[in-house]
Amino acid sequence: MDSTPSPSSSSAFGLVSSALGRYLPRGGTAAAAAGGASGGAGGGSGDVRGERGTHRPVPDDLAVGHQEQILGALNLDRDLVITRCNLDAPVFDGLDAAVGRPFVDLLPERDVPTVTRRLRQVVDSGEAHVARIQRLRRGDGSELVVSMSILPAAASEEGLTVSVIAMARRLHLYAAETAIGTSLDIGETAQSLAQSLLAWGDVAAVDLDFAVWTGEGVAGQPQGRIRLRRAALVPDRAWPEGYVTPGEDLPGDASRLLAQAVLRDDTPQTVVIPDREAVERVLGSPRTVRALVPGDRSAGVACIPLVLDGAPPVVLGVAEVWRRSDHPFRDSELFDLQELVARTAHHVDLARQHQREHTQVLALQRRLLPRAGGDTIEIASVYQPATPDSAGVGGDWVNSFPLPDGRTALVVGDVVGHGLGAAATMGQLSMEARALLSAGLAPDEVLEHLDETVTLLDDTESGLTAGYSALGSTCCIALYDPVSHQVTLSSAGHLPPVLVTPDGHAGPLSVRPHPGLGAEFALREPYDVHTFSAPPGSVLALYTDGLVEDPAVPIDEGIAGLAGAVSTVHPWDALQQAARHVVSAVAPVPQRDDVTLLLARMIGYRKGDTATWRLPARYDAPARARVQVSALLRRWQIRDDTRDNVLLLVSELVTNAVRFASGPITVRLIRTGRGLLCEVGDSGNGRPRLRRGDLFDDGGRGLRILHKLTTRWGVRWTDTGKVVWAEVAR
Repeated sequence: MDSTPSPSSSSAFGLVSSALGRYLPRGGTAAAAAGGASGGAGGGSGDVRGERGTHRPVPDDLAVGHQEQILGALNLDRDLVITRCNLDAPVFDGLDAAVGRPFVDLLPERDVPTVTRRLRQVVDSGEAHVARIQRLRRGDGSELVVSMSILPAAASEEGLTVSVIAMARRLHLYAAETAIGTSLDIGETAQSLAQSLLAWGDVAAVDLDFAVWTGEGVAGQPQGRIRLRRAALVPDRAWPEGYVTPGEDLPGDASRLLAQAVLRDDTPQTVVIPDREAVERVLGSPRTVRALVPGDRSAGVACIPLVLDGAPPVVLGVAEVWRRSDHPFRDSELFDLQELVARTAHHVDLARQHQREHTQVLALQRRLLPRAGGDTIEIASVYQPATPDSAGVGGDWVNSFPLPDGRTALVVGDVVGHGLGAAATMGQLSMEARALLSAGLAPDEVLEHLDETVTLLDDTESGLTAGYSALGSTCCIALYDPVSHQVTLSSAGHLPPVLVTPDGHAGPLSVRPHPGLGAEFALREPYDVHTFSAPPGSVLALYTDGLVEDPAVPIDEGIAGLAGAVSTVHPWDALQQAARHVVSAVAPVPQRDDVTLLLARMIGYRKGDTATWRLPARYDAPARARVQVSALLRRWQIRDDTRDNVLLLVSELVTNAVRFASGPITVRLIRTGRGLLCEVGDSGNGRPRLRRGDLFDDGGRGLRILHKLTTRWGVRWTDTGKVVWAEVAR
C-alpha cells in the first residue's frame, strides 16, 4: 500500500512528498513517493499507513545520478499525531514513524518541550517555521540530525506538514558555514558554531581565549596555561551544579585537557579522548570533571582548536564535541569536524575584531558623556546605542562642561556614519569644541571652526580619516549664563533643543535652520546666534534624531512627544532617573539609530550672590569701582586679605579698560562656591596678553599683578567687545 498521497494533491505535504522522487538514486528503490502515474493502490488521498510501501525501480528521467535521497515528509493532525508518512529513504532507516504514533516519540526526551511549542505555534498562527536543526531518535537509541521545517497544512486540511532533510555532509557544512557568518557578535558567532557542531555529538561547546572574547588581539602560540571563557553551549537545558555555562571562565585545571590541542610546538591538532575513564585520567580532579563533562552518557570528547593560519598559527580557542562512549568518533567524522572549524575560525576572528572596535567606540562614547553638573546647573545624560550588529556604534555625542568664566557649555552632535571612522571624527569635533569654548569663542564662531574641520577631514589626501566622509554632520552648542539666566545657542543643521520653563510651558526653541557641517561653499551662511531666557527651574533637553525619528511618525510629532515627556519632569525628581524615563517613553521601537539625550536643569546664582555696575569710561572709574566693590565685600563678610586682593584686581582691570577701550564699562562680581569671580567688560577688541617684561618696562605690570593674585583668568568675546574675567580664592 502506498505511503504517500497522489502528487496531484495541493497540500503542502503533497507538494513536498512529490518532490522526493527527484532525489532517488539511479536504480534504487523507494516507497511510492509520488503515488505513480496511476496513483498507486491506495490512490489519491486515501487512508495512508505508516508501513513501508511497495518498492519499484525509478524511471531514468526521475533518477539523479548517484545522489542520496535525503528528503522526507510527515503529516500531523492538530493533536500532533502522525497521519501520513514518507520516510522510506535508507537514510531514515530505524525511525519508527508509524501512522497513529505521536510525533514527539521521534524526538529525544530533552527536545520534546521546545519542539512541541514550535509545532503548536504553527498550528495556532499558520506561519511556517523553517530549517531548524533537529535530532530524531532511532529505535536503537542512536540519533539522526536533520533540517526540519514545520509547515501549515493546506486550507482544505487541518494539521501540519513536517519536512525533514537528512544533513548530508556537504549540505551540513555549507549550511553551517553560511549560518555562522551571518553575525559579527562574538557570542552569536560562537553559538552558531556550537549549534552546527551538535550534528556530530550530544553536547557541543566553544571555549575562547579570554583575549578573543574581550576583542583583544592574540598572536603566536600561547605560553603556559591559557585563560578560557565558555562562549557557547548547546543544547539549551538545565545543567548540573558546577558545570561551566556560557559567560563563565573554565577552571585553571581545564587547560590540562586543552593543552594537548592548543599548546603545541607545531601546528595545533585535534585531540580525541574516547571514554569516561580516559577523560577522568586526563582531567585529574573531580571538580574539573564536574566543570567540563556534561553528563554520565556523554563521556567521549573531541577537542578541535580554532586556528588562524599564519606563521606561527594563532589559536583563538577550542571547540568541544561530546558524545556517548559507545559511539566513538570515526575518522571521517573527525575530518568533517576539523573542516567545519577550520572554515569558520576566521568568522570568530572577524567577530573578535568587531568586538574590539565596538568596545573602543563605546568607551570613547562613554568618555564624552558629561560626568556631573555644578552649583549652577544639574546635568543628566543617556546614551543608548542601537543593537550592536554590523553597523556598530554610531557618532552621536553629548557633552557638558563648566567654562572658566562661570558659564556652562552644553554641546550635542551627530556625526555621519558608524564605527571607528565616525568615532574618530566625533572625538575630534568634541575636543575641538571644548577647547574653543574654553578659549572664550562664541557658539557661532566655534561652529565655523568645526565646519572647516569637517571639510578638511573629507579631503582624502590630507584628511585624518581618509576614506570616510563626515559631511552633513550636525552640532548644536548652548551656553548657559547663571547670572543673567539666559541660554545662547547656535546650531548647524541639528534638531532644535526643547525648553520647559518653570510655569510648565514646553516646546522646541525657535532656531533658524542651517546646513550641516561641511556644506558646499555656495550654501554656507553665517551661523545665527539665538538667546533665550531660562529662569531657575527650567529644563533644557538636547538630543539626537534617533530619539524622535520614526518612519511611521512625522518628525514634528516626535519632537512634540519629547516636549510632552520632558514637561512631566517634576522639580524634585532625580534628573538621571527622569532622563531614563523620558528615553523609554519617547524612543521608537524598534530602535534603528543611537539614542542620545542630555537634560540640564537650570539653577543659577541667587540674586544676593551677584552684583553688576555700569561705569562711564572716565579717569575716575577705577575709584568708583573700588567704592562699590568694597561695600559689597563687607556685606558678604569677605576676610580682609581677600578683599584687598579683589579691590586691587578690580582697579587694575578697570584702569586697563579706560586706557585701551571706549564706551561704558561693566563690572560684575559673583560669589561662587570656590571663591569670587570678577568680570570687567568693555568695547575694545584687543586681547590682553601676559608677557615677560624687562625691569624698566611701563606696560604689562597690571596683567602680571592679575596673574599673581588669581587662581585663573581669561578673556571671552561678546558682540560689543570683550570681557576679562578672573577668579580669586576665598
